[in-house]
Amino acid sequence: MRLGQNFLVDRNILDVIERLAELSDEDVVLEVGGGPGVLSQRLAERAAFVHVVELDRSLESNLRGLLGDRSNVALHMADALELDLAALDPAPTKMVANLPYGVAATVILRTVAELPSIGSWVVMVQREVGERFAAKPGTDAYGVPSVLAQLECDVKVLRHVSRQVFRPVPNVDSVLLGLSRRAGQRASATEIRLVHDAFRHRRKALAGSLQLSQPGTRERARAALVELGLPADVRAEKLTPQQFVELARRLYG
Repeated sequence: MRLGQNFLVDRNILDVIERLAELSDEDVVLEVGGGPGVLSQRLAERAAFVHVVELDRSLESNLRGLLGDRSNVALHMADALELDLAALDPAPTKMVANLPYGVAATVILRTVAELPSIGSWVVMVQREVGERFAAKPGTDAYGVPSVLAQLECDVKVLRHVSRQVFRPVPNVDSVLLGLSRRAGQRASATEIRLVHDAFRHRRKALAGSLQLSQPGTRERARAALVELGLPADVRAEKLTPQQFVELARRLYG
């Protein structure tokens, strides 16, 4: 995981995050990017348990000094892209974090896919990342992250955040992104593969893009799209998440 995180220093935004997260004394929170521990402390005061993940070893001493005497906090000095999320005990029920920009999208998608115990996310991300996750079909921002997240969750940009609330001040704007998992919604491996292959060659028709990754699927895909009431040469960005689910069923049974 890349270092160089921008740390939150604005108490008002921390208050907003805490309010939007709607923490209870039964929640188990996953925080990726503990940084100086300001948010970590707040989470520990409200939640039953907090898993704090931080890669930067230069921050470890300060984090342990702030959090070490709390019995409801586990500090994981590890790369969130490699950490065994399924082994976290107790299992997280919420994710609340100021995510490191370089890995934010990957971390969100990984937690959606690998931690079904998480029901909601309130995460600070770069504005463009947040807009991609919340994007609607047919827009330029709509793509793989949009579909994969929305297959399982309701996604929305909760609030735009000034770059001035961070130190050091980043060169990008941020948003608070909220995800809420819909009960019983889990994307299958087949659906996930379909989404990746459909967008792999974005400027091509969806059926043509699939053909390049899965030879022999072009005509079946075109026929399936027509059955769904879509043009045979439609591009991937025009399909809703649910239409991807229906397409996967028709192509792979």
